Amino acid sequence: MEQFILKVEGMSCGHCKAAVETALMEAGAQKAVVNLEAGTVDVHFDPQKLTIDGVKEAIEEAGYDVV
Repeated sequence: MEQFILKVEGMSCGHCKAAVETALMEAGAQKAVVNLEAGTVDVHFDPQKLTIDGVKEAIEEAGYDVV
């Protein structure tokens, strides 16, 4: 299991939080927790099922920017 905390721009509300967390879970993350105040997402995933590039892609496809 790997864990990364990524800085994400564009999240400002509960809908944004749900959209990012849902996108990551659908991509195969084990756990995804958005912190709106910090503008971050804490994601846990199995690197044999999902790569960090896949994590970033899922966030970007949901409409947000990984910085």
